[in-house]
Amino acid sequence: MSHPNTGASRGTRGKRVSTPHFLVHSPRDNVGVVVVEGLKKGADMLGVITETDKTLKLKAKADIPIGHKVALKALKKGDTVIKYGEDIGKMVADTDVGEHVHVQNLKTKRW
Repeated sequence: MSHPNTGASRGTRGKRVSTPHFLVHSPRDNVGVVVVEGLKKGADMLGVITETDKTLKLKAKADIPIGHKVALKALKKGDTVIKYGEDIGKMVADTDVGEHVHVQNLKTKRW
């Protein structure tokens, strides 16, 4: 098993495959979902866009818990957040690339 902050490689059928830190469903998404425990500020993160198998690299600008979102681009107050190719809410605070996106800066548009 790899250490969550290193993105260490693991063997898969004779190939070396890096373990991703976050996943993105659609190329349209502007947030990804952290899939490792213990992601710390300053970690170099590897991400995978599952629809295209494209990889992304970001630096974590905050500790981000597993299952929480990370900004893939700078998001401004009022921007729509796209996850799984769908509108999941709006930003209520500016957030930089690699920062934690959660209840402190994202709200549903329903309320």
